[in-house]
Amino acid sequence: MPELILARIYRRFLAPSIALVVVLIAGTVGYLLIGGVGTSTVDALYMTFITIATIGYSEIIDMSGKPGARIFTMVIAFAGIAVTTYIFSTMTAFIVAGEFNQALRRRKMLNRIGQLSGHYIVCGAGRVGANVAHELDKTARPYVVLDIDPAQIAEHARRHPQAMYILGDGTEDELLEQVGVRRAAGVFAVTGDDSRNLVITLTSKQLNPTCRVVARCHEVNYFSKMERVGADAIVSPDFTGGMRIVSSMVRPQVVSFLDEMLRSDDNVRVEQVAVVASEPARIETLAPPSPEYIVLAVRAGGRDTVFNPPPDRLVKAGDVIVVMATPAGRHALEGRAG
Repeated sequence: MPELILARIYRRFLAPSIALVVVLIAGTVGYLLIGGVGTSTVDALYMTFITIATIGYSEIIDMSGKPGARIFTMVIAFAGIAVTTYIFSTMTAFIVAGEFNQALRRRKMLNRIGQLSGHYIVCGAGRVGANVAHELDKTARPYVVLDIDPAQIAEHARRHPQAMYILGDGTEDELLEQVGVRRAAGVFAVTGDDSRNLVITLTSKQLNPTCRVVARCHEVNYFSKMERVGADAIVSPDFTGGMRIVSSMVRPQVVSFLDEMLRSDDNVRVEQVAVVASEPARIETLAPPSPEYIVLAVRAGGRDTVFNPPPDRLVKAGDVIVVMATPAGRHALEGRAG
């Protein structure tokens, strides 16, 4: 993003800047010739500058009785004033257009976000937030990224040109309202600041008590605080990283399988599908055989787990079906389970 802005500035101002330098050099050389012996380069440059700038100070090079010198001054004045006027007008237009375009982009982005429902809000576009957004992209889940750091937002926009994002502080009620927290399925509080993640969790739960909030936390003394303000899950990257290192040592094939699944071209993931249908139904009815998914387990009421359930197993509202599925398979199951 900064490189694009610098390239635009370079294209806009290179030619007029060169023209201004040419006028200054031509005026200096001309006044050196007009002034003759005893005229310094500084005096000639000064005469050129006050002519172009229309300052109106007294002439320090005598031009009385020299019509050619007067004509030369008029030419330098005309050329210099034209170039400087163009530079300043271009600069003004560049600034105004930049602010206008930024406001227009934000409005368009908010209009797109206003059409979302059941989406996710990622508060923080750093290393953790970037990986969260990447996974949501891979599994075809709508999301919005918030970050207070313009550089982080610019990097996210570069990596995900079609993604929705807003520059702002996720701790602010108004901004969370603008990105549809009341319609959101969940909020990721994954900034690098535990206290900020705490406030994001509290604010999100106050605005939408039904949305799920997953919070990032480094300091142990923040865990209980985040639980009290309503965090549904608290993840410590340090703890998770340690567990991953141990797993890579003692169960390498499992870790390798999970890694391959995350890198799969088909974007296959272990997913959960909540059953909300009013009438009990068989597994074979809700999830008939398909190359898009495999049923792994059923959690009755979201608690008791039955692995590899038989096809005639009845599921009812409140149960959760655990499957390995592609995004298309997950959408198909959600349609039948709802």
